Parts: sequence; structure tokens; C-alpha cells
Amino acid sequence: QTLRRCAADAPPSRMRSILALVLLLGACTRDVPPVSQPLDADVAPLPMPLSNNAIASLQVDGAVRIYSFMGLGTGKTHADIVRAAFEYDSASGMWRRLPDVPVPEGRLASVAAAANGAVYLFGGYSVAADGHEISTPDVLRFDPGLRTYRRVAPMPIPVDDSVALVYEDRWIYLISGWHQDRNLPLVQVYDSAENRWARATDFPGAPVFGHAGALLGRHLLVCDGVRLDIFAGKRTFSASPECWRGEIAQEDHRRIAWRRIAPHPGSPRYRMAAGADTKRDALLFLGGSENPYNYNGIGYDGRPSPASSRAQAYDLASDRWRELRPLPEASMDHRGLISIDRRHYL
Repeated sequence: QTLRRCAADAPPSRMRSILALVLLLGACTRDVPPVSQPLDADVAPLPMPLSNNAIASLQVDGAVRIYSFMGLGTGKTHADIVRAAFEYDSASGMWRRLPDVPVPEGRLASVAAAANGAVYLFGGYSVAADGHEISTPDVLRFDPGLRTYRRVAPMPIPVDDSVALVYEDRWIYLISGWHQDRNLPLVQVYDSAENRWARATDFPGAPVFGHAGALLGRHLLVCDGVRLDIFAGKRTFSASPECWRGEIAQEDHRRIAWRRIAPHPGSPRYRMAAGADTKRDALLFLGGSENPYNYNGIGYDGRPSPASSRAQAYDLASDRWRELRPLPEASMDHRGLISIDRRHYL
């Protein structure tokens, strides 16, 4: 099937029939006029169904390219974690299979970010047959022209299930995340121009994994995720309802002034997709699940986790949340959101 642009009056039955979801939020929201199209109205689905894949986008030779790296296949076991990579080119309107990510085995909870003309792929974790998970420090630079990977400076402290945000097309912030057996509050900053790491102001909230975050200008917002609590030696995982807004100092990109804001309406959600809406001066948080889960979609409470169709925007100017029209299909297990002009893609 081809995925059609969602119009404000698109019938729900048509949207439910779509097997793979591309959300074009700018065209779906009732109060937004039509805009120029950076991509074709029709976007083909990925060549294989995936969840938990790391995604990013770039402008290359005047065309928009969307990238997907690794992720989990339909079997949802450790053997279904893939190294596959794909590229969508808006000039041809087609997906192309890229060389597999050059790691010994597939990984989950990696994050990707585009900066300085390249795509960077950070960490993730491997899963053994017995379920043992290992956070990896690897950072790979993908060259979109040569379609090759190169290892660059590894993370000082490996984290997975983190948030990657790009500032001024140069610095990539990895905020909180899971490290081997616990969450960390670290904000690690990768300089794509100089291939080196620095440490920024720590994340002040409860350390989390599977959270979501977005950045616009110098303003960033990080919400939800899963916290780890230990009582009498027993480890429990629970959803975190916290949202923290940060402002990057103009004179020093390593300094972030954090303040806690009101959480978005409703329950906290795990592995939402988040991104910036530059036209509305807002940050978007879409989908996710209200029941935190292991990588196979089974909640820590032993129940299958349902996806959410909720879509919300945080207006930077008014410092308030706004409810958007629900997603045409509930969706979860995201590693980011592709935001191009007024269109946003899951």
C-alpha cells in the first residue's frame, strides 16, 4: 500500500486500513492551512515492519532523506533484533536498503541524530538469548553521500533508551538514559565538528529511560519515561510524570537552566515520539504507551502494553500544553519524530 496524506476530513475507516503509519500532522490538524510540500504527498512504507528503530532526516542534494537504523522485527524476540538500515529519498519517492549497521549483532534503544551533514547513531543495547542486556558505547557516523559508516569517539558513559537533541547543527545532547543496571542523570554532549565529548548540566529530574524530548532554538523539553525505584532491595519500574524545560546558555552550550513544568494532560507515557514544530513555536509529543514494558511489548506488570493515540503540543511562548487531534492509529515504541516544515512523520 501507499500511505496517503491525512486530510482533516479523512474517514477513520481509511486510516485504520493503513498497515504502516506515516503521520502528517500539519495536514491533519484542523487549524493549520496547507503548506508547501517538502516530500511527496504519498510516502511508501518501510521495506520491513519495525519498532524501536533509530530515525533521522537530512537535506541531501536538494532532496529530503529519511533514515532508519536497526530495531525489532515482528517476532519480538532477541533473535528478531536487526542490523538493517534504510534510506527514503524524496527525489525518487522510494526506499533503498543500505549496508547493515556494522555491529556484531542488532541493537535496541539506539538513537540517531543528524548534524553537520551526517547522521550519528548512538549506543543502544544488545540482548542475549537469556535476556541479558548490555549497554554499548559505540557511536557511528553515517555518510549520506558515500553510504558508509565510520566509528567516532565513543560515549564516555554508555547509555541507551536516551534522548538525542541537536543544537545549532553541531552539538548533540544525550539526556539521561539507562546504563547497564540503572538510570543516569547525565547530559553528555557530542561535538560533531571536533569529534569530542563534554558534559553539560545534569538532568535534574528523576533519571529515566524511554523518555521523550524535543528542542527548538535554545529551548528543550524532556517528559515522562520510566524511573527505577529500589525498596528493601527490590527493584521496581514505574512511569515518571515529570516534565522538565531547559534553556541552553548562549555563551556556553554546556550550561542548561532547567525548570520543572506542569506535566502534559493525562497519564505519563513511555517511548513517545517527540519533535519540534517550527511554524507554531511548539514541541510535539505523540503516541507512546501508558504501561511501561520490556522490549517485546509486555508490560513490567506482565500484561501486553496498549499503544496510545494521544497527540499533544507544548507552546513555548505561553508555557502551556495543547491537546491535538488524536493520531489516526495508536502508535508506540518510537525513537524519535521526523519533523520537516509543518509535517511530522512516525
